[in-house]
Amino acid sequence: MKFYDQLSLIIFLTKVQCGDVNQAEFLFNTSSKKTVTIYGAMLKGYFENNQSNKAIHLFHEIKKPNEIIITILFNACANLKTNEGLNLVKEVYKEMPKRFQSNPYLLTSLLDAFMKCGDVPNAELLFDKIPNKVLSMYGAMMKGYIENNQANKAIHLFHEIKKPNEIIITILFNACANLKTNEGLNLVKEVYKEMPKSFQSNPYLLTSLLDAFMKCGDVSNAELLFDKIPNKILQMYGAMMKGFIENNQANKAIDLFHKIKDPNDVIFILLFNSCAQLGSDEGLNLTKKVSKTIPKSFYSNVRLLTSLLDALVKCNDLTYAQSLFDASIKNDVGMYAVMMNGYNKENDPLKTLNLFYQMKDKNHSIIYLHVIKALSQIGDYKLSQSIIELIPNDLLNNNQIQTVLIDMWGKSGSIDKVKEIFDKISQPDQYQYAAIINAYGLNGMGIQAIEIYRQISLDLIDEITHICILNACSHSGLVLEARSIFENIQIKTVSIYTTMIDCLSRASLFQEAQNLQEEYERSHPPSLPMYS
Repeated sequence: MKFYDQLSLIIFLTKVQCGDVNQAEFLFNTSSKKTVTIYGAMLKGYFENNQSNKAIHLFHEIKKPNEIIITILFNACANLKTNEGLNLVKEVYKEMPKRFQSNPYLLTSLLDAFMKCGDVPNAELLFDKIPNKVLSMYGAMMKGYIENNQANKAIHLFHEIKKPNEIIITILFNACANLKTNEGLNLVKEVYKEMPKSFQSNPYLLTSLLDAFMKCGDVSNAELLFDKIPNKILQMYGAMMKGFIENNQANKAIDLFHKIKDPNDVIFILLFNSCAQLGSDEGLNLTKKVSKTIPKSFYSNVRLLTSLLDALVKCNDLTYAQSLFDASIKNDVGMYAVMMNGYNKENDPLKTLNLFYQMKDKNHSIIYLHVIKALSQIGDYKLSQSIIELIPNDLLNNNQIQTVLIDMWGKSGSIDKVKEIFDKISQPDQYQYAAIINAYGLNGMGIQAIEIYRQISLDLIDEITHICILNACSHSGLVLEARSIFENIQIKTVSIYTTMIDCLSRASLFQEAQNLQEEYERSHPPSLPMYS
């Protein structure tokens, strides 16, 4: 076949654009003369069909890539988000002709590649050097900042833009949603008020605005805006449902679900998340009812299956969840994690371990978190040690793993193991401090628990820390120390009062315990746990 024949070229381009990669590859490979245009079409086809590695491999065959080819390469590398991709971006950028550096589309894709590969400093250096910046460059930088958890920088950059378009404002709302602060909320309101009315018909902008209101905790304004929108798209319903869940208003998310005529898999996932948050019989009944009506094709969506299992587990129907799990063709890590959590919740840790032994790919932090919690319930030192030895070193440095390990060894009385793990942590967080204080408390080492407590900076001390230290004092009979700590706690919750009352009762100081209970009830309603 001669590719310079016009009909053949049209057929080739059609195959690429329609996603028929195999046929496009066949036509490409049988061609006797490959032009830069044809290479570009093939590269773009690979990129658009999520085969970026093939695009990069093909790029290396091109002797003199033009600006379009290099732009597509940068897009492919951005899609991969790997160190290898980043290194190739740097190499090609360094070697490409200087005249290419005035191409705004190429520079935008280069900025995007740097950002998506996590190289924020190089993106910033390049951006600062560009004399004539176009809006798409600002957009690439703002989006990159958000993806690299630097939303404040995205907002700062927004203020440099004289006439932001709909895309820029959408990204700004995403940045403010990411921050979840009053400052972010105020900026959202200000920009929304001042933006052109024509923008208010953009469904993607409105969806991001709804999301920003919800993530900043302004449910009322989100509801007002949503009710005013005449032509609602599914993403808007999704943003509202997700927002209701995040603001602990699952019932509203469920009410909204019933208004959707043709929900997609994302909407069903959000519904199941709502039912999981409720954890009630009503939530369970709705979960079961809906799960029987959703299209069968949706059951190939692992995220949907995971959310369905999670709803069943949290609504206390582990039996039904297990039958669904057993019937699933492909069980994902998330599905295993949900089932393990359910078994641990039902104090059936051996089933958690059985699932663990079934897994081929065990090396995930979420899996080991549940396994360690199961081992904590079992309390078998040798079994625990044999499984802990399987954990890869990189996961042993995971904060959550370290926290549950401290808890597990503390419950089994292995204080040396507790100290060994804790001493390796350079900057303990509030959960790790609470875990070691609790471990010392369980083993009658109240003095050591107090020593740790005194080391913690005030910003890391919360309700859980206070409860753990008071419990530690209680188990070691350190009533004086408990009193001193209790008196210095600024915000005393019902749980803190209950723990202190328990400490006094254990020391047979019943009158003092009753006085403290009466003190609490002078400004609060009675709490049942205080009487148990």
